This record gives sequence, C-alpha cells and structure tokens, in this order.
Amino acid sequence: MWPLIGILIVIIGFALKFNPLLVVTVAGIATGLAGNLSVEEILITFGTAFEKNRYLSLFILTLPIIGLLERYGLKEQSQVLISKVKAATTGRLLILYLFVRESTAALGLTSLGGHAQMVRPLVAPMAEGAAENKHGELPEELRNKIKAQSAATDNVGLFFGEDIFIAFGAILLMHGFFQQNGIVMEPLHLAMWGIPTAICAFLIHGTRLYLFDGKIAAYMKEYNHSTKNRIDG
Repeated sequence: MWPLIGILIVIIGFALKFNPLLVVTVAGIATGLAGNLSVEEILITFGTAFEKNRYLSLFILTLPIIGLLERYGLKEQSQVLISKVKAATTGRLLILYLFVRESTAALGLTSLGGHAQMVRPLVAPMAEGAAENKHGELPEELRNKIKAQSAATDNVGLFFGEDIFIAFGAILLMHGFFQQNGIVMEPLHLAMWGIPTAICAFLIHGTRLYLFDGKIAAYMKEYNHSTKNRIDG
C-alpha cells in the first residue's frame, strides 16, 4: 500500500494550496521510492512521460500569444475588416464559420478553431462588428448575446463535425465496444452514419443563426425606442 502515498501527498498539497507542479513532482518521486524504484529509474520515468506528452504543454502558449495579439489590435483590425464587407451580418458570418468549423473537424483538424484561439480574438469581434455596421453602437447585453452565440457555433461545429472523422476517440470507442460484443462494425461505417447528423446540425443551427439577425434588429429597435423615451422624458 505504500506506493499509494503519492495520492495522500497530492491531497495534502492541494489542500494547503502549495504549487501544483511541485506537489505532483514530489508525489511522483515518493511513489517511485515507495515502489522500490531507484533514483535513476524515477528520472527516466519522468523524462519518458514528458517526451511522450510534451505536445500537451503547447496549450500554455495560447494565452500569452492571444493576449499579445489583442494588445496590438487584433480585435480592432478584425472589426475593421468586417466593416468593409457591406453584405456581412452577424448571422451570415457565424453560418460561414459553422460550415468551416464543421468541415475541418470532419477532416480531423479540430485545432483549427476553439474559444481561446479563434472565437474570442476573431469570430466574436467580427460578429459584433457586423452588427454595429447595421445597427450602430450595441448595448452590453446584446454584445454578450453575440459572444455567446459565437461560442455556441464553435461548439456545434466541432461536436458534430468530429463525429465524421474515423480516428476520433468516440468512433474508436464505439468500434471497440461493438467488437467486444461480437458485432462487426468498421470505424468507417460508424463515421458515415455521423454525416446525416452533422448535416441536420448544420441546417438546424444555421437556421437559428439566420433568425438571430432578426432578433438583433428587434432588440435594437426596442432598445433605441426605450432610449428615446428616456431622453424625451
């Protein structure tokens, strides 16, 4: 039972709010020593695990990179760009992004999008800019609705698009489950059955986005009317 001491160290370390990286490292060393591993074997295990999973640390770079881009006007430039497209509306822009997101996810390119690296710095500001082009300055409540719709569009495109990719984890999980129960079902067949669902998801959410333009117009009409009444009053 001594190798389980690492779990106790993690619980105590997190409860006392120590540095998580230090806590996990100490827990790993303690577990290795309790399991009769030499110091050399523990270091080799740490090095092997880091080498195999080093790509996971790349997400840490997302926040500072996006922050640096925003500091130098990424959001402002995206709004200026969309303002030059007179036919652009919030709904049309998000429908286009939904199509791109779902198509690329179906090819396994799930990283070509996301809330942190795409929605916040580009998609949401462009959607807000398109609404401002049509209706002028937007109230904060409406801006939040547009941001929420932008994030939802990314979620829908990714969720239903990746189900078509044959190497997606859920596809492989279902393939393994069927195989264990004696049912022959190839991953390609499972992925193919995801296509009708993805098409329906695109049509349904695309319709919601198309109607969203009308909701924005109605919201701004009511907002301007109430503002005018307050000024007149």
